[in-house]
Amino acid sequence: MSHEATLRRMYDLINAGDIDAVSRIMADDFLENEEIPGIPPTKDGVTDFFRMMRRAFPDLTMTVEDVVDGGDKLVARARLTGTHEGEFMGMSATGRAVNVQLIDIMRFAADGLVHEHWGITDQMAMMEQLGAGAS
Repeated sequence: MSHEATLRRMYDLINAGDIDAVSRIMADDFLENEEIPGIPPTKDGVTDFFRMMRRAFPDLTMTVEDVVDGGDKLVARARLTGTHEGEFMGMSATGRAVNVQLIDIMRFAADGLVHEHWGITDQMAMMEQLGAGAS
């Protein structure tokens, strides 16, 4: 399977809520370079993060809009949508919908697994859509 096919499969598995299968696509030495408060930068940390995201946004959907293939590194521009129905980063459910863009960079190795990730999510837009800071 090509790296791009694996990357797209990863998003499909997240959308389906099959986080165990997502973790099997990450190498044991996986390193998360995006700082996520309270989440260790490891395979287990990212797995726990996606489980939390699925609880907070049960209809979570990540849609790939573009992929740029740089050999062992792939860049995906994607859109995250979902309805906030569970606790998220200490915030109680609001019932509000979110629709934000994100950029993911994943480094693959010859074993076909993801060994490293960098990401940027429009967190400000997400928090505004959830009503954080609204009076």
